[in-house]
Amino acid sequence: MANKSTGKCVEAGAALDVLNAKVVACTRCPRLRTYDLEIAAKKRRAYLDQEYWGLPVPSFGDPCARVLIVGLAPGAHGSNRTGRPFTGDGSGDFLYPVLYEAGFASQPKATGRDDGMKLRGLWITSVGRCAPPDNKPLPQELAHCAPYLDEEMAALSRMRVIVCLGKIGFDGVVQHLQRTGEIARRGELKFGHGVEYKLPSGRFLMASYHPSLQNTNTGKLTAPMFLAIFRRARELAGLS
Repeated sequence: MANKSTGKCVEAGAALDVLNAKVVACTRCPRLRTYDLEIAAKKRRAYLDQEYWGLPVPSFGDPCARVLIVGLAPGAHGSNRTGRPFTGDGSGDFLYPVLYEAGFASQPKATGRDDGMKLRGLWITSVGRCAPPDNKPLPQELAHCAPYLDEEMAALSRMRVIVCLGKIGFDGVVQHLQRTGEIARRGELKFGHGVEYKLPSGRFLMASYHPSLQNTNTGKLTAPMFLAIFRRARELAGLS
C-alpha cells in the first residue's frame, strides 16, 4: 500500500509540475499581465532592492496533500513579488503561523521561494493566478483560470478536504464542482466562516474568512478562529 501511495504522489507531483509551468507561461489575460509587470517594474519603496516575480503565480505544497487551500489571487506586492502563494504580505504573515501550529507547515514565517518552507499534507492554490488591480479579478479573468483549477483538482488524488479562503474562492470551487458534474446546482452551498459540507464524492468543502488585513486588523478573523478551521480540516482529512 505504501508503495502504491508513493507512486500516486510521484505521479501527482509530475502532473502538478507540468501544470505550474503552464500557469507561469499563461498570457490569457492582457490586463492582468500588464498590471503585474507594471507593479514589478515600479516596485514598492520597501522592496526596491528586490526583483519582483511579475508572472502568474504557481501553486505550492505537498502533492500528497489531503487538504487543499483555495484563495482569491496573488497580492500585488506579496505573491507577485515573491512568486509563491501567500508569501511576502500581511495575509501570509497571518496564515503561515497558523499552518505551522496546525502541523501543516515546517516553519511559521514565509519570506520567499528560497526560505526553506515545506508543507505537509497541504497544497495551496487560488482561483486567480495573477494579481488583479484592487484585488478584484474580472469574471472573464477568473474563467480563464478555471481550467487550471480543474486540472489541479484532478491531479490531487489524495485530497479529501477543500478549505476556501473568502467568498470568491468558495464560489470558484462551487463552479468547479458544477463544471465537473459533481453537483448539478449550487443548492445549499453558501459561503460563511466555519461552514462545512460533505460532497457527493465523500470529500469535504469548508470555508473561512480570508486572512486579509481588512479582516485580521478589525478582528473579524482572529488567529484562534483560523486555527480552529485547520484543526477541523486535519480531522476531516484523517490527519489527526
